Amino acid sequence: MMKELDLILKNIKNKEVLPIYFFHGEEPYFIDVAVKALEHDFLEEDEKAFNQTVTYGKDTTYQEILSLARQFPMMGDKQVIIVKEAQDLKFNEEESKALDAYAENSVPSTVLVFAHKHKKLDSRKKVTKTLTKLNALFLSESLKDHTLPKWIADECLRLKIKTAPNISNLLAEYLGNDLSRISNELGKLKIILKEGQLLDGTIVENHIGISKEFNVFELQKALGSKNANAAFRIAYFMGKNPKNNPFVMLLSSLYNYFSNVIIYNTMIGQPQQVIASQMGINPYFIKDYAEAARLYPLKYSTRVISILREFDMKGKGLGAVNMDDAELIKELVYKIINVDKIKMKV
Repeated sequence: MMKELDLILKNIKNKEVLPIYFFHGEEPYFIDVAVKALEHDFLEEDEKAFNQTVTYGKDTTYQEILSLARQFPMMGDKQVIIVKEAQDLKFNEEESKALDAYAENSVPSTVLVFAHKHKKLDSRKKVTKTLTKLNALFLSESLKDHTLPKWIADECLRLKIKTAPNISNLLAEYLGNDLSRISNELGKLKIILKEGQLLDGTIVENHIGISKEFNVFELQKALGSKNANAAFRIAYFMGKNPKNNPFVMLLSSLYNYFSNVIIYNTMIGQPQQVIASQMGINPYFIKDYAEAARLYPLKYSTRVISILREFDMKGKGLGAVNMDDAELIKELVYKIINVDKIKMKV
């Protein structure tokens, strides 16, 4: 998350901008949102031809960028320079000192924007401290898995999309933490939905291609209630469509799910609201975890985690000769359903 994002967008709209924006961090989505606003919403269209430059890190250098930044705008008050994929720029000690010197004495008529994705600036460098001191450094952090449904729900609220109770969780489980894809899909649904229409599983299935019956969210429900027939049926269809059901994502989702079952088991007797808060889930779903904890007490829910680790290794080709994802999914489901009967390797 980028905690300053709302303020940045508001200030751009009000034409109140900083001389430098250095966006960095693991999550590209929030960086893209901020940079898009600076690129499209600050200068007027007729100003952009003379006073807006967009370049990419692999095509330029810090020396070229800073030289351009020291020039003055043509027939306007501001010029905007945007460096996308700034993580591809050569950034050794010389470049670091040059950027630090510019940051300390930036040109007021220039808005210099760096989109440095997928990694953070080295906090030990002097330039990082300088940018922080000038309030010009903005960190874009990845969302934790347990906060993703809330982020989706907040986006739906912002877009004025009314949703059925489980939709944000369904989208989170299926789409993972690809925020750009989630945002695009919600944008499509916003166009499709009629005013006041509720976004439910059927609409999601029809327009995003998520099958309500055959996705990891429904597999969790089937495993959590030990509905073997449903679990094996879902596993079969998920195995037939590995592109939309990557094995590594399936393992991650099940790991999170059964980790929460363990948390529930260790907190039995405490208020449901407290347990839900500790698990990072909507209290609406707590009854499902109560049922799963009854069927997978602590002894067995911890054993499921061991099974998931075993299949993580198998998915990487260790101890599973010539097994494709479809076979791995079926065997995984069998072992979880029968966790109270199978013998575990010591």
